[in-house]
Amino acid sequence: MKRPRGEAGCRRADRAIAGPSAGTLEFRRVNTNAIDLSPAPVVGAGAGATPLSSTIGRKAIMAATGFVLFAFVVAHMLGNLQVFLGPEALNEYSVLLRKTLHGSGLWIARAVLLGAVGLHIWAATSLTRANWSARPVGYRRWKAREATYASRTMLWSGPILAVFIVYHLMHFTLGNVHPSFVDGDVYRNVIVGFRSWPVSLFYLLAQLALGLHLYHGVWSMMQTVGLSHPRYNRWRTAFSALTTGAVVLGNVSIPVAVMAGFLR
Repeated sequence: MKRPRGEAGCRRADRAIAGPSAGTLEFRRVNTNAIDLSPAPVVGAGAGATPLSSTIGRKAIMAATGFVLFAFVVAHMLGNLQVFLGPEALNEYSVLLRKTLHGSGLWIARAVLLGAVGLHIWAATSLTRANWSARPVGYRRWKAREATYASRTMLWSGPILAVFIVYHLMHFTLGNVHPSFVDGDVYRNVIVGFRSWPVSLFYLLAQLALGLHLYHGVWSMMQTVGLSHPRYNRWRTAFSALTTGAVVLGNVSIPVAVMAGFLR
């Protein structure tokens, strides 16, 4: 059906409304052209938006790469705890990793982890810059209500972990910053490496940053994939806290045991 058009192409409609006196009708011309009938824009999905350019897409990348890194951190911690079983157990575990898929398994895992770290850093940086550009002027008075300390410290815990990862690789993988590195003798490298108090203290500081980053990361990851509901939000918080606590305590126990003389 065609809409009636009036003067200057404006769409107008005649409506009958009650007049000033009872029993009379007054006709007025109402300009309906002022009503915006276009559909409302979808937030976060502009024209030509792609998964990499949209906020939702970048958050999904953060969650996916975060899950990969979370799984690695847990597996890495469980493998390292074999140091408490003695030199033979830990060194045999190292040999097993190197021989997986005829030696290519370890390099495949490293490539996946490197890609996950790169995408994770890119998504986090782009989302942070988008938040800053959305509000270039800070609040005059700001007070945290819903944000936790872990979420507010993501900005510095991430760079600390990046520096720690580089040092950790140079310390126990490449051995170029290790005081007495022996290729293949992982147990000895761990004991000798953690006998240095500055090194052990740096590892403890890095684990504190890991705990804060991991807690908020796991909590946010579960929210991004839809595991967020008032009924079981407390379980989501509890799972994040328990897994983070287990990882941090497991990692911290190794340098502490060496410094205390329990591991020799």
